Amino acid sequence: MKLPPVGSHAVDTGSGRVGIVMAYEGAGVWLRPYGGGREWEAEVGAVRAASPAERIRTETAYVNARSRGEVP
Repeated sequence: MKLPPVGSHAVDTGSGRVGIVMAYEGAGVWLRPYGGGREWEAEVGAVRAASPAERIRTETAYVNARSRGEVP
């Protein structure tokens, strides 16, 4: 299984969340939500590259929330 590179979008299949890969540390992957926020750790085996549709959906949700004033 090819791991997503640092800086790319990935899906934590354990939680279903999409984030940006920040680092690999031991058996874990550190992900940060698109648009910033608190990082979380996922198991390496539970992370896969996000599809283009998942990436666009995540970016669109963030932009919409920002336009409504829900995020800075």
